Amino acid sequence: MKGVARLSRGTVPYVRRRVPIHILHGFCMGVADIIPGVSGGTVALLLGIYDRLIEQISAASSGISCLARGDVAGCKQRFRAVQWTFLASLLMGIAVALLLLASWLRTQIHERPVIVSSAFFGVIAASVFATRREVRKWSPSRYLIFGIFAAVTFTLLGIRSGSLENPGPLVAICAGAIAICAMILPGISGSFILLMLGLYDHLIAALEQRDVSVLGMYSIGALVGLVLFSRVLNRLLNRYRDLVVSMLLGLMVGSLRVLWPWPSDQGGLENTGLGTPQTEELVGALIAALVGVAAVVAIVAMVAHRENFDSDDALEMP
Repeated sequence: MKGVARLSRGTVPYVRRRVPIHILHGFCMGVADIIPGVSGGTVALLLGIYDRLIEQISAASSGISCLARGDVAGCKQRFRAVQWTFLASLLMGIAVALLLLASWLRTQIHERPVIVSSAFFGVIAASVFATRREVRKWSPSRYLIFGIFAAVTFTLLGIRSGSLENPGPLVAICAGAIAICAMILPGISGSFILLMLGLYDHLIAALEQRDVSVLGMYSIGALVGLVLFSRVLNRLLNRYRDLVVSMLLGLMVGSLRVLWPWPSDQGGLENTGLGTPQTEELVGALIAALVGVAAVVAIVAMVAHRENFDSDDALEMP
């Protein structure tokens, strides 16, 4: 939807009607981001807004890059092309989800890890099946890319390191850049990447203590990572979309390791060791997984209905 920035005045009410829908999309993304091992990018791909989201982040990043070089005129020009209503609506929805559900969901993760893991396992598995149609034509090379990225992601997510107590500024900046890149990729959780790097506790402690200097290092890294990675990803999506989506689907399949309901040791979603299913928990886990699948089916149906509605609206526009 590259032409939204150039819409005529007659279409402004149409754009405004989309705001509640985009807030709802952001809310769903925010819920996903709360769960370790689940990415808001997965939800964006399922909702059919992933390409647009990356495109707009890339456009905003381009403006920031111009500003960093002192090109104020170029910055203004690029910022004018950004669909700020779309991005602001998504951010609002994400913020509402974090404020309303973060504490409750984290409590559920600790008290009912099997149920929560199973539900989101169903969500991700169904999402992979539903979004496979995003690849216009599957070929042997795309199946190979899919398999490689699924296997590599599955293996890497099994690696855990000990916590780093006093990482240097450069380490924090690099970690922030890597984590933000993971957050915009479907299937990979930025918080779990920090766990793998041994920096999750360090960041949480900085948040609790409101350590501005440490948070600033992570924020700088996140901004740099977002500016660089979103532009590269946007170009890849424009030129090699089927290949990139095959890779993203592989990431989603590999990330199912994090959501396996029965880790080898206690630790819930933070533990990626694979244990054997507990017989007494199988029925509850299966029901939760089916609920997750049903949620995906409902979302897909809603998106299809909305696309048909939008197509009818577009035909009626003067």
